[in-house]
Amino acid sequence: MRSGALYDPTAPELVADRTAARDLTRRYNQTSTDEASRRQDLLESLFGSLGESCTVEPPFRCDYGDNIHVDEGFYANFDCVILDVCPVEIGRNCKLGPSVHIYTATHPLDPDERAGGLEYGKPVSIGDDVWIGGNATINPGVTVGDGSVIASGTVVTEDVPKGVVVGGNPATIIKDVDAND
Repeated sequence: MRSGALYDPTAPELVADRTAARDLTRRYNQTSTDEASRRQDLLESLFGSLGESCTVEPPFRCDYGDNIHVDEGFYANFDCVILDVCPVEIGRNCKLGPSVHIYTATHPLDPDERAGGLEYGKPVSIGDDVWIGGNATINPGVTVGDGSVIASGTVVTEDVPKGVVVGGNPATIIKDVDAND
């Protein structure tokens, strides 16, 4: 599954892993704002790796959790969804607006193959100092370069170079990032 090969999502070990992740996210989502230490412990149990000073506002959803790797200074606002059948690597000081969705999971295009129930995934990589606006969607296989900005509501279907602002559906480059903006 993690390598991007077709896999059977009903395999007992995958069902067990998703069930464990859903239990951890349920417990995380039921925490209160004064339970910072408990939230940290739950995220450390859920994510594959977690940098310093990371915040994820509940509610949060994911498939497995252990394929999610975030560096220091990560912030995810409310209603973030990460479908992590493949690795999701998020760099330093990345900020996600509300309802950002990151997908690695996908399905075969051929209808007969899709009907057979097999799935596959493509990893997602997000560089350092990236800001992803609310309701943006990052699709399977996408790499976002350092310092880029994804505008609210954008659907990212292809790689984003470093240091640009993208917007729209599908995402297109609007301009270069200007430190004076």
